[in-house]
Amino acid sequence: MPKINIRLIVSLCVITVGFTLTLFWHLSIGTQSVSFSEVFQALAAYDENNFTHLIIRELRLPRALVAAAVGASLAVSGAVMQGVTRNPLADPSLLGMMSGGALTVVIFMSFFGQMFLVWLPVAAAIGAAMSAIIVWTIASRTRGGASPLSLILAGSAYTAFTVALLSLFNLFDERTFEQMRVWLVGSLVGSNLESLVWCLPWIVLGLVGAILLSPTITAMSMGEHIATGLGINVNRRRWQLLVCVVVLTAASVALAGPLGFIGLVIPHVVRILVGADYRAIIPCSIVVGAGYLLVVDSLARYLIQPQEIATGLITVLLGTPLFVLLVKVKVR
Repeated sequence: MPKINIRLIVSLCVITVGFTLTLFWHLSIGTQSVSFSEVFQALAAYDENNFTHLIIRELRLPRALVAAAVGASLAVSGAVMQGVTRNPLADPSLLGMMSGGALTVVIFMSFFGQMFLVWLPVAAAIGAAMSAIIVWTIASRTRGGASPLSLILAGSAYTAFTVALLSLFNLFDERTFEQMRVWLVGSLVGSNLESLVWCLPWIVLGLVGAILLSPTITAMSMGEHIATGLGINVNRRRWQLLVCVVVLTAASVALAGPLGFIGLVIPHVVRILVGADYRAIIPCSIVVGAGYLLVVDSLARYLIQPQEIATGLITVLLGTPLFVLLVKVKVR
């Protein structure tokens, strides 16, 4: 009889309840606050003649779904990167993938405007993939190879370079800069179901791929020799997982801009809850990441009502202290 993992079961119950509460909180706050019971009624028994139901279903729910999708995607991206690289500080934003994806999106929008929005995830994926390859190549050519410290240094340098290119590009195209100024900080303002529908196939592809490959991530996180001994083609699997990370990061950037630190923070929280098995880490990261960004976006809308703070600023303010702590503890 298989052994029941009580810790995992309890953690899953806590995570599920927490996500449900954060979703209802996100839907209930705004310029017009509503009760949880009214939110439930709007979801379960929608009345198109009820103005409150209309606000919840047409305005707040799309933003909540986008936040959940982006949070889940970035959390899984960070978890996969940390497992594959055996680097506890790996994260799409720290390795330049966020800024690289944002740069290609801005260039794409400058040339094509709103005409080909369906291709935004592809444009972001190209930038994210190029960034990952460039940073990994630079880090691997340093003394000691692609160590946690060399990856962070290479990623930081490349991020600074792409941010400078973004600023330079915006000087020559002020119209595009004004249109995307808030988005470049990381924001969920204006989120809609149409954008989510365009990006959802990419997100599903990346999440399903990460879940299916999660058993091999556990082996790879213990070292290449162990993974090879278990019959895993490490190089091929690494590239497959990189595709998952690029797809998820690209879709997230296309939907909400470069939101930092989610992929760094969430996997560590999940490991505390469920342990080191990536068969549990990946699915739990989906739920915890979705709930975390819902909380962050709720704070962005709640703290200075009726105005709101860019969601990306809150993720940085919350993520930076933890990043400093992880650098102090993990990097030697």
